[in-house]
Amino acid sequence: MALRLIDYGSPEYEQMVRLRYEMLRKPLGLSFSPEELEKEKDDVLMGAFEDDRILGCCLLTPLDPQTLRLRQMAVPNNLQGKGIGRALMIFAENIARDMGYNSLMMHARITATGFYEKLGYVKIDGEFTEVTIKHVIMEKKL
Repeated sequence: MALRLIDYGSPEYEQMVRLRYEMLRKPLGLSFSPEELEKEKDDVLMGAFEDDRILGCCLLTPLDPQTLRLRQMAVPNNLQGKGIGRALMIFAENIARDMGYNSLMMHARITATGFYEKLGYVKIDGEFTEVTIKHVIMEKKL
């Protein structure tokens, strides 16, 4: 498995969007608007690959000079539990540190909080609904 940054608009980015749609949006009856995807051109896009096939992805959006927001973490159901998400998280944290950020935060789905807690993330705010699903805000100081 290779972890690498993805260029906006590249064939790898198109794979990333398809994976995120299949895993995160389609089950909710939602899609991505062109405006949403356009905003990602300045984000840090990353994926895990086997040869040229995407195994998982996430992206980082700057919030302020100290904090990045992790978004759109996706690993196919049949590949979950194999360390792909964990590897992506460690990669994202290292990229964030290299860029000079000292905090990573996210809106985590309630069903995923155990995964993030094992990696050292803590809940910093109560439940709220986003894209029709219960979430909490989680954060880790890098």
